[in-house]
Amino acid sequence: MASAKPAQVIEVFADVTCPFTHVGLASLAEQLRRRGPHVGIWVRSWPLEWVNGRPMDPHAAFEHAMELRDQVAPGSFKTLDASMFPPTTIPALALSVKAYKVGMDVGQALSFEVRNWLFEQGRNVADPDTLKELATKFDLDAPDPDDYATVVAEWKEGRERGVQGSPHFFCGGTNAFCPSMDISSNDDGSDMTIERTMGRLAEFLDGCLIPRD
Repeated sequence: MASAKPAQVIEVFADVTCPFTHVGLASLAEQLRRRGPHVGIWVRSWPLEWVNGRPMDPHAAFEHAMELRDQVAPGSFKTLDASMFPPTTIPALALSVKAYKVGMDVGQALSFEVRNWLFEQGRNVADPDTLKELATKFDLDAPDPDDYATVVAEWKEGRERGVQGSPHFFCGGTNAFCPSMDISSNDDGSDMTIERTMGRLAEFLDGCLIPRD
């Protein structure tokens, strides 16, 4: 049975293997819990392997996860295993698409869970048996060709809408790239500095969400 549609929705274009998205989605959920259950999170497909023309480097993603853990998310990534990084995220994204077709709450829960399995349990979410287990947990069948076509359509839509990276938030008529964190580094990408900017995220949401009576 499809779930009730929330009054308002935050769209987030994101990749599964991006550790900044994992932390950013948790920050968004924390903010929205304070605003009530009327706001949904629609995590849409932004496969970095297509954006960059190559799969995510697992070692680079692991290093970014460790930087996040050391600087802003001390309770995260404790069992992350770079050797278990998926070679592709497309099947997981297609499964997320299928979940959202059931309902916003199902899609949102699965989108968070697939990232939890990867980043907090060290599981390869491209493995067919793992994906089958995840689908079964949410009473879903395997993704079909239409679900994969939707992944392509969402990626193309993201390009048209000017998505800058993962995660990129859209709310009402405004948007922001990774509003819950400020990230800086040297020109060569070393010495990354990350700061929480929950105030900036709150301001973004205040400016686009319609207050409830």
